[in-house]
Amino acid sequence: MADASSDRTVLDDWVAKLAAELGIADLDLDITQVLDLAGSAAHAVVRPAAPLTTFVAGLAAGLAGGLPSDLQAAIDRANMVCEREDG
Repeated sequence: MADASSDRTVLDDWVAKLAAELGIADLDLDITQVLDLAGSAAHAVVRPAAPLTTFVAGLAAGLAGGLPSDLQAAIDRANMVCEREDG
């Protein structure tokens, strides 16, 4: 069984590789924040909502300009929606 630090290394490496393949240079992504959003969606709605929620939040951030602050705003709003669904 892998430990959390090796999982984190795998995820960091994967995101860097994926970003490079998709033409995204110097991606500054808070992986924990994205995973937390996925977890919130999975618990508030149903498990398959996790990847859909993170995709829609990322798309919204990109359409808003793609800055780190745009991603933060999209994640914050998506978390609010999850909280309403869960509550």
